[in-house]
Amino acid sequence: MDKAELAGAPRELLTPRVRLESGRLAHAPALMAAINASLPDLRYIAWGQHPVDLAWAESFSQRGERYIDDGDCLIYSAFLRDGGELVGRIDLHSFDLETPRAEIGYVADSRQAGRGLMREAVLAVVELAFSLGFLRIEAISDARNARALRFAASLGFTQEAVLRSHARDPQGGLCDEVLFALLHPSVR
Repeated sequence: MDKAELAGAPRELLTPRVRLESGRLAHAPALMAAINASLPDLRYIAWGQHPVDLAWAESFSQRGERYIDDGDCLIYSAFLRDGGELVGRIDLHSFDLETPRAEIGYVADSRQAGRGLMREAVLAVVELAFSLGFLRIEAISDARNARALRFAASLGFTQEAVLRSHARDPQGGLCDEVLFALLHPSVR
């Protein structure tokens, strides 16, 4: 596996209820609306501390497109197949192609919560990652983010460690993070 293969990953994934599209500029208005509607649930994410405008969402989306084109990141916007509303955003990043492993991140639109849509979307991206040759997918969350910790565990990820004073939180303080991992069935 190399960056060129990752840059050539499928640009669309379908699940029974969700259509995942490779992140692009056209998604910026929906992303802006989702972030602004979900601010109370984004308190552990640096860019989720205040409302965003369309210019910010467009810049964020364009930067993501470059990462995708360069094979540095896989980003998917998840939309309802019926109705087209944004469900959330999922990305695979921090690749270690020697192992091979990647970190997964996900942010849901709070207006879609409780329906299992993000679960469906994230599992589709995990399945894609394994089909591309990744053997380990990691999820790292602020230790205070109980919702994210429960979500990772519900996806089948195993908590492996608490990383003490591992990162700065959005307010600038040191915070502990929890490392979860899911291994490809061939290495479990």
